[in-house]
Amino acid sequence: MTSKKNRLRVIPLGGLDEIGKNMTVLEYGNDMIVIDAGLMFPDDDHPGIDLILPDYTYILQRKDKLRGIIITHGHEDHTGALPYLLKDLGQPVPVLGTALTLGMIAGKLEEHRIKKPKLREIKPGGHVNLGLFGLDFMAVNHSISDGVAIFVRTPAGTVLHTGDFKLDQTPIDGRFTDYAAFAKAAKAGVTLLMSDSTNAESPGHTDSEALVGKSLREIFAAAEQRIIVASFASHIHRVQQVCDAAVACGRKVVVTGRSMVNTTKVARELGYLHIDDDDLVDAYELGDLPADEVVVLCTGSQGEPLSALARIANGDHRTIKLERGDTVVISATPVPGNEKAVSRVMNRLFKAGARVVHKSMARVHVSGHAASEELKLMLNLVKPANFMPIHGETRHLHAHAGLAAAVGVTEKNIFVLENGSCLEIDESGVRVAERVPSGVVYVDGLAVGDLGQVVLRDRQVLSSDGIAMIVVAIDGRTGAVVGDVEFVTRGLVLGSDTGGTLDQARARIEKVLKRTAGEGVTDQAVVKQALRDSLSQFVWETARRRPMIIPVVMEV
Repeated sequence: MTSKKNRLRVIPLGGLDEIGKNMTVLEYGNDMIVIDAGLMFPDDDHPGIDLILPDYTYILQRKDKLRGIIITHGHEDHTGALPYLLKDLGQPVPVLGTALTLGMIAGKLEEHRIKKPKLREIKPGGHVNLGLFGLDFMAVNHSISDGVAIFVRTPAGTVLHTGDFKLDQTPIDGRFTDYAAFAKAAKAGVTLLMSDSTNAESPGHTDSEALVGKSLREIFAAAEQRIIVASFASHIHRVQQVCDAAVACGRKVVVTGRSMVNTTKVARELGYLHIDDDDLVDAYELGDLPADEVVVLCTGSQGEPLSALARIANGDHRTIKLERGDTVVISATPVPGNEKAVSRVMNRLFKAGARVVHKSMARVHVSGHAASEELKLMLNLVKPANFMPIHGETRHLHAHAGLAAAVGVTEKNIFVLENGSCLEIDESGVRVAERVPSGVVYVDGLAVGDLGQVVLRDRQVLSSDGIAMIVVAIDGRTGAVVGDVEFVTRGLVLGSDTGGTLDQARARIEKVLKRTAGEGVTDQAVVKQALRDSLSQFVWETARRRPMIIPVVMEV
């Protein structure tokens, strides 16, 4: 029988059945590594939540085995949980990434006041040993520069983790996916392939980023006034093409939005973004330039309420005032859940008289993820013995599993898992083992992880059904009501006093109190429950709502 120490355990803690919070643990004997540490942004189902992290309790419980954290690229859904993880670990752990990835991480760690992190630069084509894990790094194309795939060698087998990728044949930075490295890994033998599934449902090939540059130049050439472009700050390729199109049209570039300013600064310092100092203008000097000589590059492509674009649309940006006839380019696609927020911002821009251009009107955005034909090419290139689709909702994972089966991967060797599932690899094969603790950790202001499902459910109830509060004093000896009963509602429509429904609710409350007093009930908990049950039933019967009902019973 194989010893547990000789088994490789592959454990996804995030990134399955969701877009975001990517995190995977690889564990062999007394050594463990983590690939990516991402976050996910909340949607309408998470009122008041700022960020969502993967539950990395499994890592914290085995932190003495942790040899390093490898980050495939600099996007938030792969880096955002890193500051929280490092703080909770409470000990220095090597963080490996390429130059741009580490440059972006360093800024985040500084914001979180993490001092002297052990950042270790890797290069595509390089090799690193972490305990018994041997790691080879391969260049891949994505919507951010400097992304890598990771080929992991262990005594029990090999794992190839693609990170996020696309197969762009005309990358604007000239950095191609390293097909030779993938072929070399295939020759060595890939026990398990873990591959990006985001666009598994999209047929054909993902368009090249170079097509966006062509569209931007055409839009810029036709614009007669100021141009405002909203994009992800981390999309350095897109930022480069905006800068190139602006310079080609004789316009200066103004960068605004905290993350955009910080990211462009880091990218320029590290040599990933190329624009002369003379072509950059400070936002406070914008007023001195004619409108037809300016391109504003800003954040806000996802409709974030405090972003630069949202403030421009609302007319409360400190330095940029939207004028009728300005051109606004939304150079991104809404992340699932952000569609309404983006639509609101676009409507405000239209009302202000702007000409708004988005992906449905022109080629101002292409995906950074491989479509189905590219995913099949990756599978055929790598020829894995086993396959696990990652980075996608359940439908994306199953679509990717179907692609793997179509190109010849044996169906019993295709594993569509959930977060917390464990895949074990040894000389006898690959199998699904027991689950490990997994889930989500909510960041709410300064609180991390203290917000439970009960609090979140209460917020959802308050936002949808409102609140009703009953305040009553009872005699501690007899249970009789003392004084007047107060009944207050917020966000709940029961009708006006003259309409009668509110009076009926008060009558129901008084009836319950009369009954409990007649029975001599003095236990506050019993009285509270009776009030809650009766009023809840009444509100459901009259308004089909389930508000939060808070009885306050005081003993006198």
